Amino acid sequence: MRHDPRARAILVDVIHPRMLPEHALDRLNELEELVRTYGGIVVVKTYQKRFTPHPRTFIGPGKVTELAEEGEGLGVKLIVINDRLKPRQMYNVGEMLSGTGIVAWDRIDLILKIFAKHANTAEARLEIELASIRHMGPRIFGMGMELSRQGGGTGTVGIGETNTERMKRHLREQERKIRERLEKYKTVRAGHQAGRHRAGLKTVAIVGYTNAGKTTLLNAVTGRKEYAANELFATLDTRVGAVFLPRTKRKALVSDTIGFVKQLPPELLNAFASTLSEAVEADLLLHVVDGSDSHATAHVKVVDEILERLGADGILRIMVVNKADAMGSAVPIALDQILNGRPRAFVSAEEGEGIGELVDRMDGML
Repeated sequence: MRHDPRARAILVDVIHPRMLPEHALDRLNELEELVRTYGGIVVVKTYQKRFTPHPRTFIGPGKVTELAEEGEGLGVKLIVINDRLKPRQMYNVGEMLSGTGIVAWDRIDLILKIFAKHANTAEARLEIELASIRHMGPRIFGMGMELSRQGGGTGTVGIGETNTERMKRHLREQERKIRERLEKYKTVRAGHQAGRHRAGLKTVAIVGYTNAGKTTLLNAVTGRKEYAANELFATLDTRVGAVFLPRTKRKALVSDTIGFVKQLPPELLNAFASTLSEAVEADLLLHVVDGSDSHATAHVKVVDEILERLGADGILRIMVVNKADAMGSAVPIALDQILNGRPRAFVSAEEGEGIGELVDRMDGML
């Protein structure tokens, strides 16, 4: 049997003692999808019931020790905690895992690793680097303490503090340089948007939960042949295509954007401000929903909340229920309720079904 080169991972979540087991499993299943997208293989999924996270290690020191022992026996290299941990908590967990060869990540660490894997343009790579600095910056306390120990012996706390200050300055300088370079991309993008406005071109942005089929829809509507994968965060870079609107006999530009996911922290959204400006400045949004997903209703709510945070909740929007061919004959009641009163279209982007009707509706709303 061939050796699987993928990193073996343990997933752990902290849930409220009254959470239903199926909801706890749903949370871990989405985390497993993220790990697979990164390129890892999950060997254990577990959760810890707590009313509040442990202040020092989030999952509790006993749980950390238990997972470290289990992980060593299974050849695990990674423990992923399904939440955003405080810097001190990550430092303490790392200390407890020291010597095991196992690394701990929180949910945001994992998402950033996936972002880095899928970035194809210089702009996207800069945005990810900026987001990583903002996420890792608060953790420099632990880095400073580690360097203090390397300085050796007693009385080295001052050295650790000095190292921490040095790293703070270094990260501030790195962030400044990245922001300057991103500003140039922002200026170019703003020029393109102004040019489209002067030419009377209407713009449409495709938004939605990650892996809902946004890139497949872009291909179906515009005839482009962009990479579309059945994995989370396959798209990080903005892609733009054109669609002909037959009723008004004009063209509109359609752009694909980064997929959303729950628990996206502000610094990640802010770091992708340039890319997401295509959605914020659009004349029309196509909010794609995977109609075959049992969590479609929850995903709609997540996207609605993020669009509100971006200030894009007032833009005209069509709810595009994708994979309609896999839904059966009836729309689930909960999904139907959340779509109530909103312009909607049912399509199968992969099969091309319903695309003509969608374009006609876009034509009417633009």
